[in-house]
Amino acid sequence: MNPDDAIVDLYQRHADEFDRHRNRSLMEKAWLDRFVALVRRGGRVLDVGCGMGEPIGRYLLEAGLEVTGIDSSPALIDLCRTRLPAGEWIVGDMRALDLGRRFDGIVAWDSFFHLNRDAQRRMFPRFAAHAAPGAVLMFTSGPRDGEAIGTWCGEPLYHASLSPEEYQRRLRSSGFSLRFFLPNDPDCGEHTVWVATCGAERGRDVAP
Repeated sequence: MNPDDAIVDLYQRHADEFDRHRNRSLMEKAWLDRFVALVRRGGRVLDVGCGMGEPIGRYLLEAGLEVTGIDSSPALIDLCRTRLPAGEWIVGDMRALDLGRRFDGIVAWDSFFHLNRDAQRRMFPRFAAHAAPGAVLMFTSGPRDGEAIGTWCGEPLYHASLSPEEYQRRLRSSGFSLRFFLPNDPDCGEHTVWVATCGAERGRDVAP
């Protein structure tokens, strides 16, 4: 089995560990606030790779947004349904995302980067197919093209990234305009963060 194909089973088998150790301190808050400010008031948001819905799904719900989350782990989705019944929680593989609906915001935080590079390339048309006019897309990636295999629960944990230049090309070709891009944000655990809008005028390339 390829390391990227093992991700689905890895998170299912270690759902309890992930739930226990996932940081809830909201180091992502500044980016989530930027995302919320751009999404239509009371709009519908799709959380791709939502995990157990905390802290991101919960934060978006508390901001007054309608949240639909999708994750490949039934165990994590069960936690979402128990703790956050106001949201809609779906078991599914993001690589086959096809909900037949459009959303005002799409977030893929620390999830999309577990796909191999070809699978990431194929996600951009899927993001576009689920984006309403003016929708906001926010995702995290690596800072440069390549693959990395870490360790989690004593098992290999796969990550991959396209180059920043290719992400920009993929966004443009799928109808998104880049609003913010910040590699290795020192105030957010060195996350590399992208924010784009569907069919909107081009904004800044680097977040302030």
